[in-house]
Amino acid sequence: MNNNNLGITRALIIAALPLWLAACGGDDVAEKAPPLPVQVAEVQRRDVPLIIEMVGSTLGTQDVPIRARVEGFLESMNFREGAFVDEGQLLYTIDPQPFQAKLVEAQSQLAAAQTNLAKAESDLGRIRPLAEMKAVSAQDLDSAVAQFDAARAGVQAAKAAVDLAEIELSYTRIRAPITGLIGLSKAKPGEFVGREPNPVVLNVLSDIDPIRVRFSISEREYLILARGAAQEDLLERREPDTRVELILLLADGSEFPHRGFGAGAAQAIDPETGTFTVEALFPNPDNILLPGQFARVRAPYTELKNAVVVPRRAVTELQGRFRVYVVNSNNEVEVREITPGPIKNNLQVVEAGLNGGERIIVEGLQKVRPGMVVAPTLRQEATPQAPIQAT
Repeated sequence: MNNNNLGITRALIIAALPLWLAACGGDDVAEKAPPLPVQVAEVQRRDVPLIIEMVGSTLGTQDVPIRARVEGFLESMNFREGAFVDEGQLLYTIDPQPFQAKLVEAQSQLAAAQTNLAKAESDLGRIRPLAEMKAVSAQDLDSAVAQFDAARAGVQAAKAAVDLAEIELSYTRIRAPITGLIGLSKAKPGEFVGREPNPVVLNVLSDIDPIRVRFSISEREYLILARGAAQEDLLERREPDTRVELILLLADGSEFPHRGFGAGAAQAIDPETGTFTVEALFPNPDNILLPGQFARVRAPYTELKNAVVVPRRAVTELQGRFRVYVVNSNNEVEVREITPGPIKNNLQVVEAGLNGGERIIVEGLQKVRPGMVVAPTLRQEATPQAPIQAT
C-alpha cells in the first residue's frame, strides 16, 4: 500500500471514530444528562367572585343647559365661572329695553280694548230696552250684541299680549333653575345672544352630588346579568339594603371611595352598536367627580365556589384547544387538556381537566415535551386582590 492510500485510510478511521463512539455509548451519555429545570405552580381551589367591568363616563344628576330664551345684547354675567350657584340666583341679564317697550305697547292696547268694551257694553245697554219696545229693529240689537262680544274678546286678547310681554321681559333676567356647578360661559357681556349663529345655550349647570355614571355593556354581558340577580341590582328593583354595591375605577386606576347603585337602564339594546346602556349613581360629597370623566364600573354578579384556578401563563392554546403541562410524581411531563373559564389579570379559572393539587409548569414551556423528565421548582403565585372578570 502506498503512502497516499495509507493516509486516506487513516483519515477515514479518524472521521468515523466519533460516530462509532456515539453508537456504542450514546445511550449512556443521554442517561447521564441532567433533567431540565422548570418552575411549577400548584393548582389551587378557591372561591372566586365574578364581575363584569364596564366602561363609561360621568354626568351630573341633572345637566341643565342655560338658554337665552329671547334675543338681545348680554348686559351682565353675575356669577363666577366654575363655581357653585344656588337655585334662583341671577346668572345673566339681557338688555330689557325692547321688551319693556313691547310691554308698554301691549298695556296701551289693553287699555284701548277695555275702552271699546265699555262703549260696546253701554251701547248694548241702551239698545236692548228699545228693542224690547220695538223702537229699534232686531238687526240693531244683533249688531250691538256682536260688537259687545267682539270687544270682550279684544280685551282677552290684549290681556294675553300683556302676559306674553311680561314673560318675555322676565326672560331678560336668567336665573339658576337648580343648585349646582356652573361651567364656562359661551358668551360675554356685550355679545348678541338668543339667535343663531350667536350663542343660544349660554352655559350648563350640573348637580354633581350624587353623580351619574353612564356605561354600556355587550349583549352577552346583558344576558349574563339578565339571567341572574344582578339585573335587579342595576335596575334598582331591590330594597336599598339588599342591592349589590358597584365599584367605580377612575382614569388614573384609583378606586373611588364611595360605592354606587344602579339607577336605570335603556328599554332596548341599540341595534347599531349591539350594546345595552345602564346608569348608576355614586355619592360625590367631596365633588371630586365632574361630568365628562372617564370611568370604569365593576359589577359583581356571582361567585364560583371552590373553583380550580391556575396562573394564566401556564395555559397554551393550539387550534382552539387549551392545555397545560402537568409534572407527575415521577417528575415526568404530561399534557392535560382543559376547559377554560373566566380570566382576569394573571388568573385562569379551569372548568374541567384539573382537580386541584397538581403541579403545572409556568416557566420553561417552550423546552418541555411529553414524557420528558424535569427538575421542578415550586413557585408561589401571588393572590390577586381584584375579583375575576367574566370573558
